[in-house]
Amino acid sequence: MKTMLFSPGPVMVEEPVRQSLLHYDICHRSAEFEELFVDIQAKVLRLFNADDSYYSVIVSGSGTSANETCLSSVFAEGDEALLINNGVFGDRLLEILTKYNVPTHNYQPGWANDPDLAEVEEILKNNPKITFVCMVFHETSTSMINPVNAIGKLAKKYGKYYFVDCVSAAGGQHIDVVENGIDLCTSVGGKCLGCYPGSAYICGKEELMAKTAPAQGKNVYLNLGKHYQIAKSSHQTPNTPNVNLFWPLQAALDWALEKETLAGRVDRYKECAKILRDGMREMGLKFLLPDEKMSNTVTSVFLPEGCKMKVDEFVTALEKAGYTVYPGKGKYLEMNMFQVANMGAIYPEDCKKFLAVMKEIIFG
Repeated sequence: MKTMLFSPGPVMVEEPVRQSLLHYDICHRSAEFEELFVDIQAKVLRLFNADDSYYSVIVSGSGTSANETCLSSVFAEGDEALLINNGVFGDRLLEILTKYNVPTHNYQPGWANDPDLAEVEEILKNNPKITFVCMVFHETSTSMINPVNAIGKLAKKYGKYYFVDCVSAAGGQHIDVVENGIDLCTSVGGKCLGCYPGSAYICGKEELMAKTAPAQGKNVYLNLGKHYQIAKSSHQTPNTPNVNLFWPLQAALDWALEKETLAGRVDRYKECAKILRDGMREMGLKFLLPDEKMSNTVTSVFLPEGCKMKVDEFVTALEKAGYTVYPGKGKYLEMNMFQVANMGAIYPEDCKKFLAVMKEIIFG
């Protein structure tokens, strides 16, 4: 039985993306790879609506590897970070910053809560050593979209760089790095772009990448300065990449940018999310967030009061029926919350079938 992945990564992929895995083997120190690399770089910039002041590099690994590449590389001695942290993946950024001994102002408005802009501004005003403001675009653990544009304006007002984790947003939300004042951002193929895990990428101001010296980086493989220099000089990666995943990444970008278009893809995700949320409301289920705060691709929802099943039993029952969802995280797991994603090759009819199965499992 085919399993439908209604989970926020790995995701369902389109057939051309799957077939691209059968491409013949090539060497990463070849002209053919270099052509592939350059083509993907250009398409990553389009994914983020970047202008010609931005540059992109590809990193082998998960979205966390792209985040670590950036945050282990851009801080010099004495620099500090302001982290706006309201969920699991904010905590992940904190873990990276802490591991690399970056002094961090960890501003925590609480899970699923918006940051108070006045409080953020006060921190920036009183801490001149802060060089980067860091935040997650789509906090997947709650399905919340953070106020990226508003924080970007504050970062620019105080002359700070702005790093945004777009791992579960790129390809699913409208992202414009220029409009939002983003200096450095990350994502990965195996989320909204509809590719496989393991092919991550970084988009950032070229001026920033160019001045990030390899010696400043605290990691060997995940070193932004190295990635920039070798990409710029020879259209390659510093060390051996996962070459076979470059083809699916290219195929997924082609599908999203050319066949479906970014606007069309975002519209499909919105349509699927609406079908799922309307169906869940009809069943009497409650959501963690109001619709206007939720992403286009993840819905955080609670099992109904009085339900005899716990979330882990519900998730297991769905798996047996051919559907994968995520249990909630942290305190929300104890509250019987689960998460349904409509990332990747999931279409309206898939969502309707999922709702029918879900209803049968919950209500019999």
